Amino acid sequence: MCLINFQFQNHPNYKLIIAANRDEFYKRPTAPTQFWDDNPDILAGRDLVGMGTWLGITKYGRIAALTNYRDPNEDQHNKKSRGHIVKDFLESSMPAADFFTKLQNEKDTYAGFNFIAGTPEQLYYYSNIKDDMSHISQGIHGLSNEFLNSPWPKVVKGKERLAAYLRQNMIIKTDPLFDIISDVEEAPDERLPDTGVGLDFERKLSPLFIKTPEYGTRCSTVLLVDRNNRVAFVERRFYKGEFDNESRFTFQLNEA
Repeated sequence: MCLINFQFQNHPNYKLIIAANRDEFYKRPTAPTQFWDDNPDILAGRDLVGMGTWLGITKYGRIAALTNYRDPNEDQHNKKSRGHIVKDFLESSMPAADFFTKLQNEKDTYAGFNFIAGTPEQLYYYSNIKDDMSHISQGIHGLSNEFLNSPWPKVVKGKERLAAYLRQNMIIKTDPLFDIISDVEEAPDERLPDTGVGLDFERKLSPLFIKTPEYGTRCSTVLLVDRNNRVAFVERRFYKGEFDNESRFTFQLNEA
């Protein structure tokens, strides 16, 4: 993922509400979200190069998502695929706190990342750049390619619009959440971060939804878990900024 705006345990009808975009090169092969043939408890998309994933949930309520840390000068040679972090968590039965401790011990085997994982009852955040694990508090949060709640324009805008929608609606519909993360407006230059990619590319990467000739938002995902542990997972896929297809899943979480 490159943008994850989410509400955690702060809505009367929903434990967790996620609206997220995955940005990637268009030529990188990807499988759409589905229950995996080799592990039918996992619902997630799949990167067909590294065979990991960026966002997923299991039938037992394990949830994980990851963003890259943007640093064009970072040496990524001989590093493991970061998508395996999400895959490994979803496949594991290890308590989240123990998994994060293990991940912390392996942090240097991956290029920079941000990782959110846990259950609809308890979520954790870890960045191998900061090397700091924390519980995620109740409320609205946003994550792009720096740290959790870094005030990048896309993060701030997404959080504000998500909060406004949730304040006014007890029953959450997916279309308004997709509308929030489909915003293609570039941020003003004075608000752009300086991540080392140059001003022109910073502009192109600043919208919530990215469209460039070779790279952009490949899919948008809305994930809802209500107070009765019913899950709605909707993925919309795009090619060069144009809608391509959609997948919808609803199911009841199993008891562990």
